[in-house]
Amino acid sequence: MGYAQIYKSWQDDPEGFWLTAANGIDWVTKPTKALDASRAPLYEWFTDATVNTCWNAVDRHVVAGRGKQPAIIHDSPVTATRHIITYAELQNRVARLAGALRAKGVEKGDRVIIYMPMVPEALEAMLACARLGAIHSVVFGGFAAHELAVRIDDCTPKAIIAASCGIEPSRVVHYKPLLDAAIDLADHKPDFCVIFQREQEVAKLTPGRDVAWHEFQYGVEPADCVPVAGNHPAYILYTSGTTGAPKGVVRPTAGHLVALNWTMRAIYNVGAGDVFWAASDVGWVVGHSYICYAPLIAGCTTIVYEGKPVGTPDAAAFWRVIAEHKVKSFFTAPTALRAIKREDPEGKLVPPLPTLQALYLAGERADPDTIHWAAKHLNVPVIDHWWQTETGFAIAANPLGIEHLPVKIGSPSVAMPGYDVQVLDEGGHPVSPGTLGAIAVKLPLPPGTLPTLWNAEDRFLKSYLNHFPGYYETGDAGYIDADGYLYIMARTDDVINVAGHRLSTGAMEEVLASHKDVAECAVIGVADDLKGQSPLGFLCLNKGSNRPHDEVVKECVKLMRDQIGPVADFKRAVVVDRLPKTRSGKILRGTMVKIADSQPWKMPATIDDPAILDEITTALQSLGLAKA
Repeated sequence: MGYAQIYKSWQDDPEGFWLTAANGIDWVTKPTKALDASRAPLYEWFTDATVNTCWNAVDRHVVAGRGKQPAIIHDSPVTATRHIITYAELQNRVARLAGALRAKGVEKGDRVIIYMPMVPEALEAMLACARLGAIHSVVFGGFAAHELAVRIDDCTPKAIIAASCGIEPSRVVHYKPLLDAAIDLADHKPDFCVIFQREQEVAKLTPGRDVAWHEFQYGVEPADCVPVAGNHPAYILYTSGTTGAPKGVVRPTAGHLVALNWTMRAIYNVGAGDVFWAASDVGWVVGHSYICYAPLIAGCTTIVYEGKPVGTPDAAAFWRVIAEHKVKSFFTAPTALRAIKREDPEGKLVPPLPTLQALYLAGERADPDTIHWAAKHLNVPVIDHWWQTETGFAIAANPLGIEHLPVKIGSPSVAMPGYDVQVLDEGGHPVSPGTLGAIAVKLPLPPGTLPTLWNAEDRFLKSYLNHFPGYYETGDAGYIDADGYLYIMARTDDVINVAGHRLSTGAMEEVLASHKDVAECAVIGVADDLKGQSPLGFLCLNKGSNRPHDEVVKECVKLMRDQIGPVADFKRAVVVDRLPKTRSGKILRGTMVKIADSQPWKMPATIDDPAILDEITTALQSLGLAKA
């Protein structure tokens, strides 16, 4: 069946569709019913089932005779090491760690915070929690002490599993002092901490609370998999909230298993024995879904990469990993590709990649220029797809495992089964094709998506469900064309109003990115007494571009006038060396707007490099903005 028939089969019988998909999972008690609508609009899936995630991700592959297959490849250019762990080895390592946690009192339902870099032990910690039915919450390694403390107080973990340090290309990041400071700041204190000591830095342990990773596991009895209810939380993953307090997205166990397993074949076209690589971090949702869980559930080999797209050692780093480990399906963020393209605009460092079948992009809008560059030099389909921390897998994609649909540059293609995506006006009414509006998904959301926020049901309703009754509000703005292809143009708060015209900053960024000298860009709306808001562009130029900045700016202004028209009122742009981003690669447009408008602002907890905001402030002041 093609995409249209499969999507229609879901529309005709949503519960039957997901019960069929559930056959790909090993159950302790098989579900008899898919959807539980007893607390609508708070929907749940497979609530009468019992299951264990770790069994499905590890043990069943060993039982099936594939214990010698690599499960994890750890490739770490920052430590110059590579390490392969087979499924049989992974089973032993996870069972032993789970046994050690159990011996210290960690049980089903207890929370465990994981604060680790890109090492296999991070995945082992996640899987050990899943083995026991404990609920893990991974916090990005190196996150500030205050932010870690907030998460400790919110999820009240019995234990914290951390590494002594993380390793960047030019420095060692000291995790243990940050952990100690966070525990001092937090009202809740964990019973114990397990510290994975790395040879690059051996941390000082706190007597009576901290125990070293290997010593902790010595002589313990390995733990078996503990069955949990279908709606038991697998994990809590914190995402930034508009109020500054993080939102704890809850991931339900059974729906998570069913949905992720379905996506590996249908969207990414991989299965048992294939090598899959998501170049992300375990601290983000991509790392949860597509570094740890989905590839292992599907019996793939997953790559844990401890390095950067450039600088470890150069812009060929990603291509080396793909070639060396025979990657079939590769997933990264557009910002990583833009960094590579900026260093290697001609694609001279890209070798033949015979095993690579497709490149998938997500995490932010993929600008057409980057897609064209990747398609030209990699010579494979470049698939933009769109999803969120809250959903855990793609809302819209081009499902290569079902059918390779025609690609429309700038669109993440079409809605996946489970998602009835609509574009609404301010009053919550669907708009006509091609009309910009708020993107929403008709309830119920599919299995694996968030059923609520951790200990914050009212906040869940207010954040996602109350604005458009009967819908999940995505917070993104865009439109659907006459063929049903979705276009994500901006976050709803990135749609700017210029003299009454609602304009997408994303559309403007596409225009700027098409300029031959522009490697990366951002557009924000700054306050304007006459027109309400006025667009302002930030331009990062390609390495090797030595043209006068004012010439490039002038050409970009003309380009915008030619392609969007005078209505955009685009008259100002400034060249900067870097854009402020989160560690996951999202541009901090909201913070830039506040600085430009001389409003109070806080340093974002997720920022990659705080010094960049000083550079942005200086650039804005050169335009008469960001007044002290």
